This record gives sequence, C-alpha cells and structure tokens, in this order.
Amino acid sequence: MSILSLKEDRPTPSAVYNWRIYTCAAVVSWASCMIGYDSAFIGTTIALPSFIAEFNLDSYSSSKRALISANIVSVYQAGAFFGSLFAYASSYFIGRRKSLWLFAVLFIAGAGAMLAANAERGLNVIVGTRFLAGFGIGGASNMVPIYISELSPPAIRGRLVGIYELGWQIGGLVGFWINYGISEHMAPSNTQWLIPFGVQLIPAGLLLIGSIWVPESPRWLFSKGRREEATKVLCWLRQLPATDTYMLQEIAYIDEDLTRFRDEVGAGFFKPFRALKQKSVQWRFFLGGMLFLWQNATGINAINYYSPTVFKSLGITGTNNSFLTTGIFGVVKTVITFVWLLYLIDRLGRRKLLIFGSLGGSLCMWIIGALVKTVVPKEATTGGMTSGGVAAIFFLYLWTAIYTPSWNGTPWVINSEMFDQNTRSLGQASAAANNWFWNFLISRFTPQMFLKMGYGVYFFFAALMVCSSVFVFFLIPETKAIPLEQMDRLFATKPIRGAHVVVMEELARINEVQQEETEDKPTAEQYA
Repeated sequence: MSILSLKEDRPTPSAVYNWRIYTCAAVVSWASCMIGYDSAFIGTTIALPSFIAEFNLDSYSSSKRALISANIVSVYQAGAFFGSLFAYASSYFIGRRKSLWLFAVLFIAGAGAMLAANAERGLNVIVGTRFLAGFGIGGASNMVPIYISELSPPAIRGRLVGIYELGWQIGGLVGFWINYGISEHMAPSNTQWLIPFGVQLIPAGLLLIGSIWVPESPRWLFSKGRREEATKVLCWLRQLPATDTYMLQEIAYIDEDLTRFRDEVGAGFFKPFRALKQKSVQWRFFLGGMLFLWQNATGINAINYYSPTVFKSLGITGTNNSFLTTGIFGVVKTVITFVWLLYLIDRLGRRKLLIFGSLGGSLCMWIIGALVKTVVPKEATTGGMTSGGVAAIFFLYLWTAIYTPSWNGTPWVINSEMFDQNTRSLGQASAAANNWFWNFLISRFTPQMFLKMGYGVYFFFAALMVCSSVFVFFLIPETKAIPLEQMDRLFATKPIRGAHVVVMEELARINEVQQEETEDKPTAEQYA
C-alpha cells in the first residue's frame, strides 16, 4: 500500500478526493497558524532584553516577574475559553463560515491594538488586548475543526483535520524562529519586540480574506432546511452530480441522522442542551474534555509558552542559545506533523497513536527529570553546552518527536468527528473550552512551578502521561474511516477497544446489501 492509500467505509469515486476539499481545509487553517504563532512567539518575545528594558522588568523580583509573565501569557487563554463557548451561539445563528469572519475581525482588532503598547502606557495595554485577541482565537478553534470535519469524506477526515494541526505547527515554527532572527540581527529597541507582535496580523488577514471564498458547511445548511443550497455545495465539494450513487448515500446518511435526532431531542438553539440528559451524550462530552486535560498534562504548553525557562532548566544559558534550541524544537514538531498528517493519522488511527505517545513521552520525561536533578546542575558552571545538558536536550527533542504525532493534534481530530450533527457545535464548544481552560492553568502556573518544583515538573508530567495511556486504552474507541453519522453506533459498541472492527464490518455488509438491491433497479442516470 502507498503512503496515501485509504481505508474507505464504502466504495468512493476518486473525484471525491479533489483539490477543493484540501484547499478549503488549508484556507480555514490560517486560524491555527494564528494559534500556533502565539504559543511560540509570546514566551520568547517577553524574554527579549529589549522588552525587559522597555517595561523595566529587571527591577522586579523573580517571583514578581514570573507573575507578570504568567499574566501576559494566560489572559490570552482566558479570552479563548470564553470565545470558544460563544462560538456555539454564533455558529448556530450565522453559520460556520460567517463565524470565522467574525472571529478573525475580533482577533485583528485585539492584535492590532497590542502595537500601541510602550513604557508610557504600560503592560496593561498588552494584557487587555490579548484577552480580545484570545476571544477571537477561541471562537476560531471551535469553528475550524467542525467546519473541516463536516466537509470531509470519511477516509481522509483525519488528514484534512490534520491540516489544521499542520497550520498550528507552521505558525509555531515562524514564532520560534522570528525571535531568534531579530535577536541576532537587530539591535535592542522598541521596534525589535513590536515586530513579533505585528506578524500575528498576517495569518489573521489571510483567514479573513480566505473565508470569503470558502463555502458554508453543507451539513449546517441541511440542519437549517436549506436543502437545495446544501446539495449544491456538497456536489461542488465532491465534484459529483446529485444523482451519483455516492451522493445519494451521503445525503441519505445526513437526513437519517438529522431525523433521528429531531425525533429524540428536537431542533432549536437550546435543544442540544436537552440532549445532555442522555448518558451517551454526556459520556462523549466528558471524553472530549478529558482528552484536552491529558493533552495539556503532557507538558507541551509549558514548553511552548515558556521555552526559554524550560531550556534554562536544562542548562542552556544566553538569550540567543535559548532561542536557537527553541527554534530547533519548532522544526522537529513541524517535520513530524507532516508524517502524522500524510500517513499516521488515517493509517495507524487515533487510539494507537495516543497510547504510544503517552508511554513513550512519559519515559522521556522521567529521563529528563533525572538528568536535571543529578547531572545538569553540577555541570552548569559556564555558558557552554555540557554533556548533561546535551543529553537532556536530546531526550526533550525525542519527547517532541513522540508527542507531536500523538497528542498534539489527535484530540482535535477525535473531537471534531465524534459528536452527531445536532450536538457537534455544542460538543466542540465544550471541547475547545476545556482545551483553553487547561491551557490557561498550565500557562498561568508554569513559571511558579519551575520556581518551586524544579526538576519535579518533569516527573509530574511523566506521571500524568502514564495515567493518560490507561484512559485511552479503556475509554476511547478508534474513529478512523467511520462516517460522522455512524458515531452513535461506534460508541454504543462494546468493548471499546474492538468497536471499530465491528462497526466497519457492519457497514461493509450494509453496503453489500444495498449494492445487491440496486443491481435489479434502474440507475440514477436512467432516472435522470
């Protein structure tokens, strides 16, 4: 089998896998570039000597500086938490596409206002405007995975939602390296630290422009009763006529799912909340939120937001050395993301990747913590690299190579696909809010954790990663190649670890029966 071979739930015309579907996913994934860029640039920017001098941060104690850094970083996540919840309302009333316009505009307003900060106006300008920008990011983080999953053919859904994660890593890569570049080639000045703040407007502008071109989600249009428009969009995306057998089956799946849910719960803005009375729906909301708890429990956002602090604990001294090692960290993540996107997510599936990432990542964290405790402090007498520091950096990069194709993007993929049509937006809002809530806690308290716990931070994350492997093994089913409308069947099948095989076999038998029934009937083309 080739690297791009697919496992399909039913025979699929090759026209379905076309440039339009990939382009739409890439365009809306400018939103994740915005997220990735912030996670990478903010920690290194506030560590720039020019930023420290501008706001006289050297005059504060280490604990006070840690608190200031935590506030600057974490207020963004606080805004994102509320934005991700608000996105449920916007997506219901104005749709996925227009919601992206709205959140891009809010982000641009916040990010643009950050450029007004200086010593005279103080840090409050940055803190306040980062909340607004975070609100826009939170809404976009809700919308984009939903939008992509609702456009996607089942066989490449993981790959397309993976483009969202790829955008995150590309944004992070730029964020890591831009500060290394300006620290190397620009003299300390107000302009030096303003440039990284200004660059975040570029992906936001491209998202705003691109969202004018992409179509509305056909599944959202179907849910609003706009069948003619929805069918037209779906045919455009699949590059197939409405009379094609594949199209008739997909529309039938959508209709069946909408009818079932309206009969059981009903349509309306508040009706999905009624679905939360159902234990099966509650369970998926719980799983979605817990996936992001365990993702943040790996320690990734501690490294993303406070990479200079992390690399200092590993024995790296000097601003440029810290930025360089941080930049390489970003390169490793981006390269591995391509492998995850093109091969791993839709071939190995979600469960295996998460379990592998938990166990392998935990082992690396235990080793890093042991090195920081026993070797690095004894050798760190000069600014040069030591053998202990090199070993710790190696295992951190190995941890990155293990984490990236597992916990980095896979929770977003699972959450984008495991809810039914009528609870998908609410479920994604809950999942995204959970992501930003746990993200907020990590970004708010990481500086204090390093001050108080030292090497114990690595042992803390290592232990949590062991716990996450147990969680996935017993509670998370494999979702690859399962149609969105069949997720209820998947989650109802026991045991969880074998549910995927059972459902795929059932779908294959149903498809065989349908093909036999249609052999003796006139084709759709003959009717036309």
